[in-house]
Amino acid sequence: MADLGPVEARLRAIVDAYRDRLVVGSVYGLETLTRPEAKAHDFFAFVKPGTSYVSLYLKPVYTWPDLLDDISPELRKRLQGSRTAFSFAVVDEALLAELETLVERAFRRYRKAGSGQVAAPPESPSTEAPA
Repeated sequence: MADLGPVEARLRAIVDAYRDRLVVGSVYGLETLTRPEAKAHDFFAFVKPGTSYVSLYLKPVYTWPDLLDDISPELRKRLQGSRTAFSFAVVDEALLAELETLVERAFRRYRKAGSGQVAAPPESPSTEAPA
């Protein structure tokens, strides 16, 4: 069995970079990072170790799927069985660097949504003819 310790440590480091800007919450007994005013299932992210891989759950990509528009096919393959969980069995620095960038973009959107600002992407221009 592979040693998942380095994978878990690397994924936790990605999430822990936001610990000073969020609060600790809990979903199903798992520690999450969330906005202070958020409901339990409106978490930002958490890391869940498994027996053969470790997953980083990033809820904003479920809320705003357009965050995934620019990710590489290799990172997209890491979305296993969920629309929010990126799973890794080994440390792949190139993919983890890309994941870090995605997490930062997701955090900006998540924080903006919590501040009452509109966080949705701009709507495309209407194709309907004016009345």
